[in-house]
Amino acid sequence: MSKELNLLGIATRAGKITSGEPLTLDGMKQRKVKLVYLASDAGNSTKKRIRDKTTTQSIPLIETYTTEELSIATGAYNRVVLGITDNGFKKKLLELNEKGT
Repeated sequence: MSKELNLLGIATRAGKITSGEPLTLDGMKQRKVKLVYLASDAGNSTKKRIRDKTTTQSIPLIETYTTEELSIATGAYNRVVLGITDNGFKKKLLELNEKGT
């Protein structure tokens, strides 16, 4: 597993993520979500909703991982959309994503 997915698991255990589309969209409305993960194999309507919302609110979006990879990293079944609510985790996750680790 990559360092990025390991850190995503740590953020989950620390309670610094929103898990699932409804909670993540709600978190974006409340300006609590700082970074969004969208599974690369998500459905078209989900992709459009999340992409539109993140673009409108200038929230970084990562679409590198599949549903299975996000689910394993967070320890939850069928995770398609995740929101990071902590600036420290956001910064480190973006850094690791750019490095590809």
